[in-house]
Amino acid sequence: MSYLRKIHGSTPQSAPLPGQVRNSAGGYSYQVDDWARLGRFLVLGSEGGSYYAAERALTLENAHAVARCLADDGGRAVAEIVAVSVAGRAPKNDPALFALALAATAEAGETRRAALVALPQVARTGTHLLHFAGYVQALRGWGRGLRRAVGAWFLDQPAERLVLQAIKYRQRDGWALRDLLRLAHPQTADAQRNAVLGWIVRGWPGVGPEPHPDPVLRQLWAVEQLQRAETAAEAGRLIADYDLPREAVPTQHLTSLEVWAALLERMPMEAMVRNLATMTRVGLLAPLSPASATVAARLRDGAAIRRARLHPVKVLAATLTYAAGHGQRGKGTWTPVPAIIAALNDAFELAFGAVEPAGTRHLLALDVSGSMGAGMIAGVPGLTPQVGAAAMSLITARTEPSTHTMAFSHKLVPLAISPRQRLDDVVKLTSGLPFGGTDCALPMLWALEQKVAVDTFVVYTDSETWFGQVHPAEALRRYRQQMGIPAKLIVVGMVANSFSIADAKDGGMLDVVGFDTAAPQVMRDFSAAG
Repeated sequence: MSYLRKIHGSTPQSAPLPGQVRNSAGGYSYQVDDWARLGRFLVLGSEGGSYYAAERALTLENAHAVARCLADDGGRAVAEIVAVSVAGRAPKNDPALFALALAATAEAGETRRAALVALPQVARTGTHLLHFAGYVQALRGWGRGLRRAVGAWFLDQPAERLVLQAIKYRQRDGWALRDLLRLAHPQTADAQRNAVLGWIVRGWPGVGPEPHPDPVLRQLWAVEQLQRAETAAEAGRLIADYDLPREAVPTQHLTSLEVWAALLERMPMEAMVRNLATMTRVGLLAPLSPASATVAARLRDGAAIRRARLHPVKVLAATLTYAAGHGQRGKGTWTPVPAIIAALNDAFELAFGAVEPAGTRHLLALDVSGSMGAGMIAGVPGLTPQVGAAAMSLITARTEPSTHTMAFSHKLVPLAISPRQRLDDVVKLTSGLPFGGTDCALPMLWALEQKVAVDTFVVYTDSETWFGQVHPAEALRRYRQQMGIPAKLIVVGMVANSFSIADAKDGGMLDVVGFDTAAPQVMRDFSAAG
């Protein structure tokens, strides 16, 4: 097939179109603005770097973009940080915490104050607060405003929730909650809360055998008792009776089936997904076991998944690890339960929420070039942009009744992806495709050559295109003109870089952030719009 007949007089990707900049691969793409880059960073992060940028360099680039947004409109930037974090749109909260720490060090006092007001919304758990403390310590000193904001975090939340945070997140990254209390010095006349704060700082060395009379403080008493439990049965009873989390369990009891059975009764959704391998290894999760049925039912509870803000990347990471039967570093093995893998596949789609189909004709194109096989999404080992693209495409394939999926780098091949395929099968199918350079124009050129009617092209890529003799935006316009179809292009950015193949000046092109849980609905609305 010769594409040259279709592109006579076009600009090669080694030369720029008006408004384009040189990308990291040596070709030319459109540069996304700082606000788009802020969105990419908040969702995708920069852990693991990319094919073209080491982690430190990519983080610095994004930090500068965040700082420019804060200088341009601090209130808007803080509002965007809060929106992404509160809605659970990102796989990890760390980028939002880092961006909020940058806001807390901004030159404008109004921006700093907005960041500190937003602290309890973004730092919702003890571990979030400790991560924020680590970031802010490296960026600024502990002024009065910061101390007051941290102190308010301990004083303003319900005592029951503060107890849970104190139990689960005593220390992280070299910081402990007691360190923050000593810095902030929060003051209150509430005896119950003072007792909780005192336990965080000093513990209760002389705990008696009888439960504490205060129902809130009774859970702290149970934690102290659990540290002294000699048998798994005793530990399990304390966990069940006082709703204690895994973080409170002494190491010697974490290999007990009885203990994990007690933990599972009221285990939060995210903790359950994170501990599937351990529960299988100790024998709690087994074929046809009641516990396996319980876990599978929870993983198929869409309402519970949305309430827990369980991000699809966390489900995908659990699926990859659990199905492998061993940890990323080879430590610890288990025999995966097929029913759990099947439920994880369903949970992945549910984590995005229900999306109505646009009902238009979609061509899904997955970039499988060399650069897409490097780096990690949200710091998840094995979750490369290429693997992430395959997972994202499956959501559209399952939602839209009329789709065709292909993979490309410097050439393009069909992919036998069916909406009925399982997530882990699709990941395996695409991860084994060995390709080289990148030509993001190929999907449009192929559709034009084959006279395939397409309403929406969806390209999952890092936009590091350079190989072709025509730019993707030009190829789309040529397709529209010759086919008489007002086709649209959705670019799903899989790396937090500053490039896109979408021309922001063309209303028929849209750039979205891969693995933003809001992305499927945005894509649907854009595709359906007249």
